[in-house]
Amino acid sequence: MSSSYGNALRITLFGQSHSPAVGVTVEGLPAGFAVDMEKLRRFTARRAPGKNDWSTPRREADEPEFLSGLVGNVTCGAPLTAIIRNTNTRSGDYAAFAERPRPGHADFTAEMKFGGFQDRAGGGHFSGRLTAPLCIAGGICLQLLEKEGITIRARIASIGSIRDDSPFTCPVDPEGFPASDPAAAERMLALIREAREAGDSVGGVIECTAEGLPEGLGDPMFDGMENRIAAIVFGIPAVKGVEFGAGFRAAELRGSENNDPFVLRDGRIVTETNHCGGILGGLTTGMPLTFRAAVKPTPSIAKTQRTVDMKRVAPAELAVTGRHDPCIVPRAVPVIEAAAAVAIYDAYLQDLRR
Repeated sequence: MSSSYGNALRITLFGQSHSPAVGVTVEGLPAGFAVDMEKLRRFTARRAPGKNDWSTPRREADEPEFLSGLVGNVTCGAPLTAIIRNTNTRSGDYAAFAERPRPGHADFTAEMKFGGFQDRAGGGHFSGRLTAPLCIAGGICLQLLEKEGITIRARIASIGSIRDDSPFTCPVDPEGFPASDPAAAERMLALIREAREAGDSVGGVIECTAEGLPEGLGDPMFDGMENRIAAIVFGIPAVKGVEFGAGFRAAELRGSENNDPFVLRDGRIVTETNHCGGILGGLTTGMPLTFRAAVKPTPSIAKTQRTVDMKRVAPAELAVTGRHDPCIVPRAVPVIEAAAAVAIYDAYLQDLRR
């Protein structure tokens, strides 16, 4: 089904933006793992709205409520189901979009697919609100991977045309604005404020790395690590592009430049460079797995936009009111980490169970 992902580990997201709750069911978790609930709450809070001036003023605690799969805080082998209750909705803000679809949103395509029976409020099942339960599943997978010596972290690589060119080894404040270079972060924040004041929005790029992976994780062809990660990352609303390692820049290089020479380091075979992003033939090389995700500007903007009145079949205009992020990128950083954790832990479990 379209709202499910995974093989050895299977997650299913459910709910709509303004339904009583959104949630996730996770199947395949090993029994006997003690979930650090405080650590999980800190992680899910990173994507929660209403905490700063670069996010929507909609305030939600995003507090996970577990319905099954745990005894105390320990996994018991049963499917784990958790919900996050929606407590701060304003469905009236979306009434006009029944007839006038918002440019950049799924309003029009959903109308064509579901014939008007879809939940329009807040974007329904197409909403970025569904990334909240994804962060529950991903937060647990991050803890399970850390137990195996595998760490995943992400940062903002760019907002608009402003780039953070500092090394990825530089520290990032995960609970603040997640860029490495403080000077670049200030320019990024100024650009976000400028877009908000203009009734507009701005996008950016998130960079993610996974370290400590074994060699040979994944499968060739359609179950390669690029495929697995891209499939779940493209399930995040607003993601419009994914590239691994050198990505599209590799097309500008010669083979002698793009190839990563194999060398010996402390008795271990590694690559001298990492243009492949830690993946060859769909399998991990043991080097850091790196990828970037392009996030489009938030389509809900206060500027007047052209659309069509579907009832009258006539040109129309609209300006989106309500509470929206001028830039979704900072809140999407933990979502990218969560998605990567689910994909990598699924592959790890699949190899473990062979």
